[in-house]
Amino acid sequence: MLALSELSHREPMETRIDTRHKGRKRRLSTVVGIDLAGSPRRNTGSCTLEGKRVTSWETVHSDEEILTYVNRARPNLIAIDAPLNLPPGRKTIEDRNGEHFRPCDRELLKRGIPFFPITLGPMRSLTTRGITLKKKFSRLGYETIEVYPGAAQDVWKVARKQEGLTKLRRGLEKLGLDGLDKKMNGDELDAVTGALVGQLFLKGRAEVLGNFKQGAIVIPKSHRA
Repeated sequence: MLALSELSHREPMETRIDTRHKGRKRRLSTVVGIDLAGSPRRNTGSCTLEGKRVTSWETVHSDEEILTYVNRARPNLIAIDAPLNLPPGRKTIEDRNGEHFRPCDRELLKRGIPFFPITLGPMRSLTTRGITLKKKFSRLGYETIEVYPGAAQDVWKVARKQEGLTKLRRGLEKLGLDGLDKKMNGDELDAVTGALVGQLFLKGRAEVLGNFKQGAIVIPKSHRA
């Protein structure tokens, strides 16, 4: 399997087979999107996107529930809405010697995309949980990328969930997605958004802000999926 840093410079990932799960038939272009909460007591939205169709979706809480969902889907890629790297110079989230922003965060600032700094407030627990889950996914043989549904929705000119779930769902449907349900909550719709970004990444149609060593956020290249 190629390292994530190589993917944007090579052929689309969907044309290759991940051989680390030997003995199991792999589905191509299956992405799990996760809109992670900083605490297991809060809702985490999850969904499975096969091609352009949402085949399952669920609100989960504990890390164990998340891992169970992922193992059931057996995705080619996990797209998670949570910081997966600490800022340069920091060994832990409590370390105050390093920077506040990663390269990808600075790129968001340049583009005028609003976000919460990962070293402040509730983002601290979300960052810690995201990094921990990434390590667990890696041990299971899954590749993980960091996505930011709000940024993707801005690029696509789709309403964010704060503007209304109906508007967000209809905006995603206009991008060609099937299988969306009116019962989906905002966390689940953000998980769908993240999964769609993951699909574009597999096809070489997404942009990587920053770098995978110091922190990368994957966003769509254009407003059209």
